[in-house]
Amino acid sequence: MEYTDQLGRLLQFSKVPVRIVSLVPSQTELLVDLGLKDHIVGLTKFCVHPVGLVKEKTVVGGTKQLHIDKVNALQPDIILCNKEENTEQIVRDMEAIAPVHVSDIKNLEDALSLITMYGAIFKVVDTASALVLNIQHKYQNFLKELPQNKSIKNVGYFIWREPWMVAGNDTFIDYLLEVCNFNNAFKAIEGRYPEIQLEQLQELDYVFLSSEPFPFAEKHIKELVPHTSAKIVLVDGEYFSWYGSRLLGAFDYFKSLRKQL
Repeated sequence: MEYTDQLGRLLQFSKVPVRIVSLVPSQTELLVDLGLKDHIVGLTKFCVHPVGLVKEKTVVGGTKQLHIDKVNALQPDIILCNKEENTEQIVRDMEAIAPVHVSDIKNLEDALSLITMYGAIFKVVDTASALVLNIQHKYQNFLKELPQNKSIKNVGYFIWREPWMVAGNDTFIDYLLEVCNFNNAFKAIEGRYPEIQLEQLQELDYVFLSSEPFPFAEKHIKELVPHTSAKIVLVDGEYFSWYGSRLLGAFDYFKSLRKQL
């Protein structure tokens, strides 16, 4: 059996892979929702959904730093990576152990394509197809209810503090901001996650402080108040950056967020 991943790399299997190591939190959650929980043998310490899974499986490290010996000992049939989450070196190291599938997600089409790929590779086509249709339905309903007569607001989406970093162009976060009818104020700055100065917040309507990867909290809102007249809001980073089955709840969350604003 032959498949290609989202970088166009060829993967070959003599049988359906049943021992899976997932190095991406959103993809781990997706596997569980595809009915593949029992096939996951290894994951990262950041694979927090579903709750408690990290206590049931072997933790092989983080998304950027791995214990290669732990992965090797698990004798996986396939290792799942992501272009953004994992480094090129990790992919090369993993390829010495088992076939590596690398995802590359920039928009909803890419996310749904990944679900379809997993359906084919792991022989859960019906479950994957149903999930894709459900997400598409949620997305279309969200678009229908999105107000079209309101002016587009400028948003700065923070992912890190010291240095202050925001989501830039060519990211899944930027794509979802656009879906929600927001303008990413920093998309023209070079780099996918550029570092900015707080003086650059003057022209914003909203500042979004993400729950991940930096755990922004109420105290950080107070820290930014002197630098901007924008409304500062804590947002759920998983709904803005996780691209697997978490998308099932994302559009309801975006609807609620827009009402809050």
